[in-house]
Amino acid sequence: MTAEDLSVPAADLMIVGHYDRGPGYATRRASGSPSWLLMWTQTGAGLVEQAGASFTAGPGDLVVLGSHAAHHYRVAPGGDRWRFWWVHFQPRPSWLTWLGPYTLAAGCHLVEGVPTTVHARIDRAFGRALQDTRWIPPGSDEPPQPGAGPAVAVTAAARELVLGAVEEVLVLATASARRSEQGGDPRVERVLALIAAEPGARHSVASLARSVALSPSRLAHLFAEQTRRTPMRAVREARIRHAARLLEVTDLDIGQVAAAAGFVSPFHFSRAFRQEYGMPPRDYRTRLRPPS
Repeated sequence: MTAEDLSVPAADLMIVGHYDRGPGYATRRASGSPSWLLMWTQTGAGLVEQAGASFTAGPGDLVVLGSHAAHHYRVAPGGDRWRFWWVHFQPRPSWLTWLGPYTLAAGCHLVEGVPTTVHARIDRAFGRALQDTRWIPPGSDEPPQPGAGPAVAVTAAARELVLGAVEEVLVLATASARRSEQGGDPRVERVLALIAAEPGARHSVASLARSVALSPSRLAHLFAEQTRRTPMRAVREARIRHAARLLEVTDLDIGQVAAAAGFVSPFHFSRAFRQEYGMPPRDYRTRLRPPS
């Protein structure tokens, strides 16, 4: 099976492909996709829009788009090409924590400035992912399927191998990318540290601004300029990551986790968690710790 004509891949499909497209190439999905989408730009540039965020992805930029949100991506205006790897997949729960600092909008992540020293290794991981979509256990009667272009990982073993390659890409990119916070305004860094230290505290823009002797409007401006998000968006992300860790390592019930993470109610917590992780908190815990 190939994926050349699968404009809206099914949620359970894992598809790997490599495109080198010229002006005029574009994909628009009004309802998004049931699967997540990862794109790694090698050369040229693409213009990407999702969940109100709009940005240009250039060489060394990794884009990760969550499911079920309208998106539109295309060769950047004025550009002559966009050469990129892409994968449709369902993420492992831990990946959302790595992507959290690179969130531009709900389900929209941009990891930019990945150092050139790791580009070759990332490219090799994608090449291995494409090859592994066709992996067949030794001794199988069915030989690997040859061919170029996008391919679907059909067997459970092939899907796990592809997920492993995608995980390698995410680790390499998120661990080495240039972070906008680094080397920035020390007052913004102080606010980020306060949020990380106590995500469940009763933070507000006003309280955070007071902690660094700024007006709320000035903090909001500096924070958005440096991190591409609002202070309260950063608080929400930190609370969700903290809640995920509590779900992973404690036996607190959902209401207790919500309270410990700073959410006003279990309902608001569950809704926010599902928007970020694509599943309810109980499903997240069950996936990590299946009942014995």
